Amino acid sequence: MEGGGAQRHHRGRRRGAAGSAARTPRGWCCSFAGVPQSPDLRPFPPSLAPPATAASSSPAPGGGAGRNKLPPKSPSISSFHSSPTSSRLAGLGGLIDPRRILSPGRVSPIDLDDSAPPLPLPLPLPPPPVMPAAEAVVVPAETSAAVAPLVVASAEADAAGDEALDLRLFLRGRDGSTCVVMELDSGVLCDSSAFFAAMAPPRGPAGDGGGSGRRIEVDGVDNVEAFRAAVELMYQPDPLRWLAAAGVSRSIDVLEVSSSIMFERGVKLCLSYIEAVPWNENEEEKLKNLFARCTFDEAISQDVLARLRPHSWSSSEDLTVHLIQSVTSSTNSGARKDMQSLVNGLLSKSSVYQKDMAGLNRESLYNICYACLNSLVDLYDEATEATNHTAQALVIKGSKPFIERISQQTENLNWLLDILVNIDMAEEFVELWAKQDRLIRIHEQASPMMRYELSRISASVFIALGKGKVQCRGELRSLLFYGWFSPMLLDFGWLQRCSKGLDVRSLEENLGQALLTLPLKQQQCLFEEWFQCFASKGSECPNLTRAFQVWWRRSFVRSSVEGQ
Repeated sequence: MEGGGAQRHHRGRRRGAAGSAARTPRGWCCSFAGVPQSPDLRPFPPSLAPPATAASSSPAPGGGAGRNKLPPKSPSISSFHSSPTSSRLAGLGGLIDPRRILSPGRVSPIDLDDSAPPLPLPLPLPPPPVMPAAEAVVVPAETSAAVAPLVVASAEADAAGDEALDLRLFLRGRDGSTCVVMELDSGVLCDSSAFFAAMAPPRGPAGDGGGSGRRIEVDGVDNVEAFRAAVELMYQPDPLRWLAAAGVSRSIDVLEVSSSIMFERGVKLCLSYIEAVPWNENEEEKLKNLFARCTFDEAISQDVLARLRPHSWSSSEDLTVHLIQSVTSSTNSGARKDMQSLVNGLLSKSSVYQKDMAGLNRESLYNICYACLNSLVDLYDEATEATNHTAQALVIKGSKPFIERISQQTENLNWLLDILVNIDMAEEFVELWAKQDRLIRIHEQASPMMRYELSRISASVFIALGKGKVQCRGELRSLLFYGWFSPMLLDFGWLQRCSKGLDVRSLEENLGQALLTLPLKQQQCLFEEWFQCFASKGSECPNLTRAFQVWWRRSFVRSSVEGQ
């Protein structure tokens, strides 16, 4: 019996050995027998591991000692949660069997085990903690004592180590919700600021150590950041570069704090930097407000004050007249138009600049007008002498053509008229233009290509009268029409073709309106002249039909009704 049992046991061992040799290691494909070892996969939780039974450890009857039983149909938690799709399926809970999702290749469907409840999904990992900024330690005031301070030290303190940092500075905001803690070298702090020199407690014995024993507390700070920056400036090896990195606005804040804590070197450094760089309007206003609140030594602030307040207060009206004279004497047409736009912006009633338009020197403005008129007369005289029989203007060598120079003076006079109209000083200009008998005679002799420039000035005067922007005496208006109405009728065609910014339709309307301001008898003479010109030239003559109808109704229709 013993030989037969030993023989059977030997055959069983051979079958087990043969079966082991026949089974080759399988790859991790569709098998659920186990999880491959990987550092990325977490071990199976002990609480979820299947209990070990004696049956699983003992050999199976019937010669199955060399075989291992498959684990129950439960998914591997490590395999499922290490899968890239686990994050997308986390919200589905236990509704989807992970094996159905993670089975690679073409496999048969896996039956769900209804008896086993779904395994719980692990909670997501918490986000990594945010490290505090290294620039400053800004904490609530009630927890400031438990927070590591900001260490600010000079080069000497860095060489000496922590022994030089013997003072802690607490800066609390006015609202009490913000506090900045700084660990400082008290020697540099007290040498730089008389304010801190008076507040610093005396040094203790050498064994006390560090800045934990000595402290200064400053409460009710309006601008904690500016105060901290002013203290940091005391320890900067290159303060001007530090201020350049901070900018003008922050340097103004540091200047105010430096003045309040009697940090004289900081005041000089801030003023030196602010004076050397440009400012925008907001920074300029901020600096003006600071100088209005604080007083600085004139010896160190005079350069900044020179940019804020001119030493000799010159009249802006005199300067404006000087600018106008410079524009009228300019020979560059493009630059002249740009300067005209600039001066118009300064003198405009809607301009943001404060000004007193009534304070402009009337005499100085009209002296410029007289100069432009005299130049215009001289140019026409030269042009008349230099004209050949074909009525073509000659060009003097080394100078611009007469037409261009005449046009320049015409533009100057029109621009001056616009300025005078805006400041309600144009009545004298109307009188000045109405009495230009010499120019009226020159107009009769000059060629149409040159004489129509004079009618451009007359057009501006007529438009101003027709819009009611200039109020003149009746005899002055009559003198103006008798002198310049006929040249206007002759040159209207040229004004249409070479308007140069002139609104021809506005000219027609306002010319008729200005004509209707004359006495009816004078209107009749002028309208008869216009009627003959309009009948012969048509569109080459201004269309005054509406004004003519008004004159006709006032002269005849209303008169007949009043007679009845």
